[in-house]
Amino acid sequence: MSALFRLPDCFVGHVVEPVWDLYERSVRLQTYRRLELDQFDSPHALACRRAERLNRIVRHAVATSPFYRQRFDGAGIDPAKVRDMADLASLPLLTKVDVSTHTDEIISDRYDRRSLVPAKTGGSTGVALHVYCDARGVERRNGAALLADTWSGWRLGQPMAAVWGNPPEPVTLRNRLRRALKDRVVFLDTMKLDEAAVRAFAADWRRMKPGLLFGHAHSIFLLAEMVESMGIELRPDGIVATSMMLLQPEREVIERVFDRQVTNRYGCEEVSLIACECERHEGLHINAEHVAVEVLRDDGTACAPGEDGRLVITELVNYGMPMLRYEVGDRGELHDRLCSCGRPHPLLRAVTGRVADFLFAADGSRVAGISLIENTLTRHPGIGQLQIVQDEVSRLTVNLVRAEGWREDTVEALTTFFRDALGADLRLDVTYMDRIPREPNGKYRFSICRVAAEPAS
Repeated sequence: MSALFRLPDCFVGHVVEPVWDLYERSVRLQTYRRLELDQFDSPHALACRRAERLNRIVRHAVATSPFYRQRFDGAGIDPAKVRDMADLASLPLLTKVDVSTHTDEIISDRYDRRSLVPAKTGGSTGVALHVYCDARGVERRNGAALLADTWSGWRLGQPMAAVWGNPPEPVTLRNRLRRALKDRVVFLDTMKLDEAAVRAFAADWRRMKPGLLFGHAHSIFLLAEMVESMGIELRPDGIVATSMMLLQPEREVIERVFDRQVTNRYGCEEVSLIACECERHEGLHINAEHVAVEVLRDDGTACAPGEDGRLVITELVNYGMPMLRYEVGDRGELHDRLCSCGRPHPLLRAVTGRVADFLFAADGSRVAGISLIENTLTRHPGIGQLQIVQDEVSRLTVNLVRAEGWREDTVEALTTFFRDALGADLRLDVTYMDRIPREPNGKYRFSICRVAAEPAS
């Protein structure tokens, strides 16, 4: 859009955004404003709202979903008495296989499936899922995301710059007007991340002056490296990294190049926003008004704060396809305290990675691939990018991009490190690459485990 027709940010935030929501009869901004007002409420007030929302979604699920009716009957749980996640401890976890196999039975019979908003996800786990959410639930999700965006320094009405794979293109006149007048997003397609694309992106940036840089964590890192080497200066008010693990070495580069702290966000297509850092960056605030998070050991018992476990999510706003005790396939740790910002939301200390990206050691134990990556990147100079792929317990492929300062004896050091972590008989194959390949959706995976089953210890 030409700078001649660029609307003032305050006009977009105070006039265009509310008028568009009124036109669409959306509760997105209403949700945002309510969450903004309540974000510093007392822990007791938050707990009361969560108890009410949990009870409401549980009673709705049992009354309108054959899948949950059977599950609750089998677990002997009275939905009317559910007020806390502890009341659902005997309810079996909802797995990706359950969602894939029982989609129609999970969807509430109060909704016509054709009226629900679809999403497809799960390709990286080997199980492609089709999930759905009612329109009001999507609007409430978007309202929560707006609040999280403001924690980065961005303000409602400011344009955004998105570093994303296969960005959507508006087709209808209505969508083109929405993009030009309200959304105002500058896209950099991560599937075409080269110098020409970055220069075009920078030119669009100068015209649009986005307040937020948003995108895949690793893709923002690559952009930071490229704009620095090309002598381009981009200065957003906020940076939100999402969709994949944010490595500490990459965070440091992003923050140095763009002169802004990175706001790390965690979510998934199935339940949208799960947790996000605030301006204090002391952990990820769980989106406690809309989701409940459990961290479980492999035996199903609750982890202690600081203990790594499987992340299980219950969403409180999707009435079209309730997701109760859904195992997302990721692992993480709860914090043992609240953030000093004063918000009462519980904190995730870290999201440690996908279950599929934990590697197997020779003794049968599991090792977080993200930890292996971070340790090697910070210990050895001359490594630009790194990806580890485990096809067998005794064999590891290391895809490596060399950078300035590379030393040939680094391979020997890497071999020693990975053998110490995974087993003395580990075979290490190093493949030198110009770039680590992206997934079809534009994301990167740093560690990939293709071992079919857990080996015997």
